[in-house]
Amino acid sequence: MQKNGLLGQLIQGLCCLPGVGPKTAQRMAFQLLQHNRNGARLLAETLLRAIDEIGYCRECRTLTEDSLCGICADSSRDSSLICIVENPADVWIIDQAAVFKGRYFVLHGRLSPLDGIGPDELGLDILEQRLATGSVNELILATSSTVEGEATAYFIGELAGKYHVQASRIAHGVPMGGELEFIDSGTLSHAFNGRKQI
Repeated sequence: MQKNGLLGQLIQGLCCLPGVGPKTAQRMAFQLLQHNRNGARLLAETLLRAIDEIGYCRECRTLTEDSLCGICADSSRDSSLICIVENPADVWIIDQAAVFKGRYFVLHGRLSPLDGIGPDELGLDILEQRLATGSVNELILATSSTVEGEATAYFIGELAGKYHVQASRIAHGVPMGGELEFIDSGTLSHAFNGRKQI
């Protein structure tokens, strides 16, 4: 079978998706072509439209097809409370939990000097402009618990302090229903340091 023909290109193209290797891509390609050509056509058309029409919200920088996303356009949300996240997927995850009723700011990464990612690449100048208006009371830092994520949270916390804006960090530690024997020492350390009184 020709691996460089159209079928090979389709399989290779599907490999660009995270977690999809050659075998999974091959199964996807054959499934779409043999059993669901209408679904494949719809997928292709939707993907093309999404590439052309989805951009970034001018306020929070998440993915949206409008200049202002639905969250930023929602007047019932607390605009004085901003949750800082690393990527648009984090907005979806937090919003699905339906516990946060403020707004977001998407960094599109985290500080990593070795990779050439500094404050300017994360849009922190835009965030600083919002802080300077005096309309923000609190930042909730929901960056990852990696070294870069912690450094990013610390940097933003310092920036918030400059404008007398309260900054808090989401808790990290033992997951709900987690068993201690399966928790690594770093996570357990975070859990002990972030404990709260009951």
